[in-house]
Amino acid sequence: MARQRVAVIFGGRSGEHEVSLRSARSVMGALDGERWDVAPIGVTRSGAWLSVGETEAALAAAAQAFEAGGTPLAADGALAELGACDVAFPLIHGTYGEDGCLQGLLEMAGIPYAGAGVAASGVGMDKALQKALFREAGIPVARYVVLRRGEIEADGEEARRFVEDEVGYPCFTKPANGGSSIGITRVASREDLGGALAAALGHDEKVVVEQAIDGREVECSVVGNEAPEAARVVGEIEPDREFYDYDSKYATDSQTTLHVPARVDTETSERVRELARRMYLAMGCEGYARVDFFVGADGTATGSEVNTIPGFTSISMFPRLWEASGLAYPDLLTRILDLALERGERGAAR
Repeated sequence: MARQRVAVIFGGRSGEHEVSLRSARSVMGALDGERWDVAPIGVTRSGAWLSVGETEAALAAAAQAFEAGGTPLAADGALAELGACDVAFPLIHGTYGEDGCLQGLLEMAGIPYAGAGVAASGVGMDKALQKALFREAGIPVARYVVLRRGEIEADGEEARRFVEDEVGYPCFTKPANGGSSIGITRVASREDLGGALAAALGHDEKVVVEQAIDGREVECSVVGNEAPEAARVVGEIEPDREFYDYDSKYATDSQTTLHVPARVDTETSERVRELARRMYLAMGCEGYARVDFFVGADGTATGSEVNTIPGFTSISMFPRLWEASGLAYPDLLTRILDLALERGERGAAR
């Protein structure tokens, strides 16, 4: 089979820019060179697209972030190079990459791409929409409320009473749209709530306030289009601090432990895998995603969220779970890209 050209798109304007670069370096280093010809396309913090040559130069210089200025999408070279590719692998985490914006661009350009489509990406990015969808589908979720900036700023006292009546303490405040635990705060009492809401509003106009569930943080990796498959092995996050925040995930001195397999019994693992498939299908996901849960001492699994572009380094939980289930990292990447091409062929046939 002749090699196919894959555009790996990464960087971007969100607070997860550096995380995206880590994922992209790992993916590009693991793609099967006999099958894939890699075209790296970086996006700067300001949203300007870099050509393949510019991106390769920045990577060769070991850049930790693409800081160059420019106007969003003002890069004819990059877009022309993207159009010449057979398939794209979007690895921009967060806003403008994981929320359906980039997926919409690729749809309009007729370029097959890995991962969730426009609608599923949008729902996956918005935790408020996601939780409402899961609740409607009969999937167990924690108690939660949604507050908008105008409601909070108009009457902070009423907002606090609403949270206390509907959710209670302890709880978590989080931007409805975001990732990598940026802007999330654990709230133990009324005294902490105002600052926590303000922190979340620093990243979005809408805030989700969610009941704190006492349980293990368990994750499941799913791959597939119409008939998704959950990895046989599920994993567990044991954070090195009060909760799994940004530093716990990415700091060089983090002592967070990833347990593969998770410390749950077989029955609980199977329950998590089945719920993961249900959540994936309820959102309309395709390609791949990581599905997160809280599991109580009695084995009760509560759905947390679906991450449509999870961390993709070789030691990230998503590929680790497939590795533990018998699918090596390079083969996993090829499977995901093949699913993208398959979906592209279906779309072209309509």
